[in-house]
Amino acid sequence: MDANAVAGSGTRAGRREWTGLAVLALPTLLLALDSSVLYLALPRLSTDLGASHVQQLWITDIYGFLIAGFLVTAGTLGDRIGRRRLLMIGGAAFAAASVLAAYSTSPEMLIATRALMGITGASLMPSTLALISNMFTDPKQMGTAIAVWMSCFMGGMAIGPVVGGVLLENFWWGSVFLLSVPVMALLLIAGPKLLPEYRDPGAGKLDLTSVALSLGTILPLIYGLKELAKNGFEAVPIASIVVGVIVGVAFVRRQRSLPNPLLDLRLFNNRAFTAALAIMVGGGLMSGTYLLVNLYLQTVEGLSPLNAGLLLVPQTIVTVISLMMAPAIARKVRPAYAIAGGLVLAGIGYLLVSQVATASGLPLLLTGLYLAAFGAGPMAGLGTGLIMGSAPPEKAGSAAAMSETGGELGIALGIATLGSVGTAVYQSQLTVPAGTPAGAAEGAMESIAGALGAAAELTGQAGAALLAAAREAFTTAMNTSAGVSAAIALTLATIAVIALRHVAPTGDMHGGGGEAPAEETLETPAEETAKVS
Repeated sequence: MDANAVAGSGTRAGRREWTGLAVLALPTLLLALDSSVLYLALPRLSTDLGASHVQQLWITDIYGFLIAGFLVTAGTLGDRIGRRRLLMIGGAAFAAASVLAAYSTSPEMLIATRALMGITGASLMPSTLALISNMFTDPKQMGTAIAVWMSCFMGGMAIGPVVGGVLLENFWWGSVFLLSVPVMALLLIAGPKLLPEYRDPGAGKLDLTSVALSLGTILPLIYGLKELAKNGFEAVPIASIVVGVIVGVAFVRRQRSLPNPLLDLRLFNNRAFTAALAIMVGGGLMSGTYLLVNLYLQTVEGLSPLNAGLLLVPQTIVTVISLMMAPAIARKVRPAYAIAGGLVLAGIGYLLVSQVATASGLPLLLTGLYLAAFGAGPMAGLGTGLIMGSAPPEKAGSAAAMSETGGELGIALGIATLGSVGTAVYQSQLTVPAGTPAGAAEGAMESIAGALGAAAELTGQAGAALLAAAREAFTTAMNTSAGVSAAIALTLATIAVIALRHVAPTGDMHGGGGEAPAEETLETPAEETAKVS
C-alpha cells in the first residue's frame, strides 16, 4: 500500500472532526499533567501515609512503567475492539483508579492504584493518536491535528507543577488525582457524539502469549534503564535489561509466526515508518541532558526547584510554537529537510550548552536550551505524522503504540546513558582539595548532591573549596552530555535527509507534484477500515 496515497486519498475533515480533536486533547493533557504533578504532592502524601523511601520510588515509577509496558497491547486491542470503545473504557477506568488513589489509606494501596492508573492510562494515548489519524486523512490537516495533540501533551507537562501547587495550597494531597474525574466525565459524555468508531475487521483474537512476551520485554528494559540512571552499573538493572532483550527476541519470533500478530512487524517494510520511528527513538536519547541541566540549575547556580522550573517553562513554549509551525513548513518543504533543519538547530543549541562555564553560565545555558527545544519540534510533530501516515488505517492503533513505546524507550535509554556519562565525567574530573576529611571526600565523589552535603558539614574554607571543585566538575559533566546530544542531533539530521528524502511535501500529495514512496506497508493488501458511527 502506498503510504502517501493512503493519506492523500482522504477527504478533508469538518467541524465535527475538529471539535472531536478538542475532546481527544483532554486525556492527552491529563496524562501529561498527571505525570508531572505527583512530584509536588509526594512529600505531603509520604508523611501522611508513612511511605518509606523505597515505597516513594514505587509510587512515582509504577505509573510510567505500566504505561510503557501496556502501550503495545492497548494499541493493538483498540484495532480489534474499536478505538473509541477502548478510549471510553480506559477513560472510565482511569477516573475510577484516580478516585481510589486520592483516597488511599496506605502506601501499598497507593502503589496498587497508581499501577491501575498506568494500565488504564496506556489505553488512552494510542487510542487518541490512532483516532486522529483516522479522522484527519488529509495530510495537511493530519499534520496540524498531530501538532495540536503533541502541544497539549507538552502543555500538560508545563502546567502540571503550577496546577499541583495551587491544589496543594488549598486542598489535601489527594486532590491532584481527582483532576481526572471531570476531564474523563467530559470525555465520556462528548466522545460518543463526536468521535467515530474505527477498528480492523480482519483482526483475530488477542494472543495472550504475545501480551505476556510484550510485557516481559518492555518492563524489564524500562526498569533496568531507569535503575542504571539512578544507581549506575549494578548487577540487577543489567540483568533486567538482558532479560528484556532475550524475551524481546522471543516476542519478535512469535510475531513472525502468527497470522494475526499482536504487533504486525510488516509495518517496518515501509521505509518512512522505520526511519521516522528510529529518529523518534534517537530523539529521546537527547533528553538525558535535561536531567543534568536540572541538577546544574539547582546545585551549581543555586536556584530553588521552583525557580529552576520557571526558567524551563519557556522551552515548552518554544517547542509548542515549533510544533505548530512544522506542518505549515512541511507543505512547502519535504519533511526530511524540515526535520533535519530542526535537528541542526537543536545540535547548535546543545553545542552552546556544552560551552557553559561555571561562572555566569546561565544566559548561555538558557539560550542553548531554548534553541534545542525549538529545533526538536519538527522531529516530534512531523516524525509522528510520518509514522501514522505510513501505516494503513486498520493498523493505526499498532502504529501509535509503537511510536509512543519508542519514545518511552528512547527517553529511558537517554537518561540512563547520558546520566552514566555525566557521572563518569564528574567523578573523573573532581579533584578533592587537600586536607578534606575522608568521609567528606567519599561523599563528594559519589555525586554533586553528595558534595553539597559534605561541604555543608565542613567549616571555613574547606567547605567552599570542596563545593567549588564539585561545581566545576559537574559543569564539565553537563558540557560533555550536551556535546553527546549535539552529536546525536546532527547524526539524526543526516539520517532524516538520507532515509526520508523520498517523502513529498504534504502540499504536493494531492496534485501529484511530489514523489511518493512506492512501497508496500504490508505484504498483503489491507482490508478497508470499518466505520461505525
